[in-house]
Parts: sequence; structure tokens; C-alpha cells
Amino acid sequence: MIYLGIDTSNSPLAIALIEDNTVLIEETANLKINHSLTAMPAIEEMMKKAKVLPTDLTHIAVAEGPGSYTGVRIGLTIAKTLAWSLKIPLHLISSLQVLAANEQGFDGLVCPIMDARRGTAFIGLYEGSGLESVLADQHSDVKEFLLKTKELNRPVLFTGIDAALHEALIMEIFGEGAHFSRIQNRLPRATNLIMLAQESTQSDVHHAVPEYRRITEAEATYNKAQEGKML
Repeated sequence: MIYLGIDTSNSPLAIALIEDNTVLIEETANLKINHSLTAMPAIEEMMKKAKVLPTDLTHIAVAEGPGSYTGVRIGLTIAKTLAWSLKIPLHLISSLQVLAANEQGFDGLVCPIMDARRGTAFIGLYEGSGLESVLADQHSDVKEFLLKTKELNRPVLFTGIDAALHEALIMEIFGEGAHFSRIQNRLPRATNLIMLAQESTQSDVHHAVPEYRRITEAEATYNKAQEGKML
């Protein structure tokens, strides 16, 4: 079996190919490039290097979000198109769980963070052993989420390239109970995405949708306008 993993849910691009239990190739870039222009060419080039044809693929794994609206859509569109055209299984995995998998085995809780501006983030909480969800992936005020996590009274390891943006607040709340990933473990890894996919059930290609975890600005504006009309 050959799995192709794709994560374009945030600024890093992470792609990989795994055949059975062998990592054929893995590529990760954190150059803030436009995924709409570069993701598919990068996948094609990677497959060329690995001498893997599209017809050799048996499974597609993709990060379903949360994250950038555009980024999530690009990765999922590529994944759905390949899975549908090749008639192979599609696996959708949480983008935050992919990040948490960098620290699988930590004796405590793992908290992946993707900044969403204005003091908010896409954030979740996972057991370091087994990666079971402790607090569901969500779009949340960072301080509120951290205070909920603090109540669990357990060591917490924070990961993701945006964890540094909230380090001062994290240290204020957790003190010595806070741990941070080394820089090489803060980027999403498509090999982790594939390993999680291997333990997941496949998704229906036609009904697979992104998990944004928050409404769009257009929806927020519309809802606010509707509330104004009701007053």
C-alpha cells in the first residue's frame, strides 16, 4: 500500500509518501508560499523523485482543518480529486492532531496551537500517550482555553509554529508546568498525518468537507446584520 499525505492547512506545506512501513519521501516547507500555486507541483515533483505513479497510490490522507480557510480548501480539493479519480480511499485527519503527533509519548497533555489573531487560536488538547482528544479542537480565546487546561493540573507541552506567539501568556498561567516543543517539532509532518490515517476509517469522497471550527467573516457579518434587524 502507498499512502500520499497532504497538509496545506496553514502556512507550512507538508507532503509525504509511505509504502507499507517505509517512508519513501517527506517534504516540509515553512516559506509562507501560496499553496494554490505550489502544492500540486510539489506533490508531482515528490512523486517523480520517488518514482511513484498516481496509479500506484492506494490511499490519500489529508489534513481537514482547522486552519487557513484557503489552505484547508486547497489540500482537501487536491485530495478529493485524486481519491475520486483514482477510486481509492480518502482519510481526513485533524490538522491539530497532526501537530500533536509530533510529541506523541509526552508524559502529560499536548496542546497544538494555530494563531487566529485578536487573541484567539485554533487549539486543542490531546493525551501525550495515544493522542486521544481531551478538549475538542476549537476556535477559542487563547486565555480562556489555557485557564480550562490549567484546571486539569497536569504537565502540558505546547506545539506548533504559533506557540511562540502566546508564550508569555502560557508562562504566566502555567509557570513551570509549561513545556514547549523544540523548533524542529513545531511544523506539521505528513508522515504523522499518514500514520494517523492508517488507524482511521475512510471518508466518503463526495461528502468530505473542511473542519474550519469557526464561521467565515462573511457569515459573521451576515449574522450581525440579521441580529440588527431583529432589534
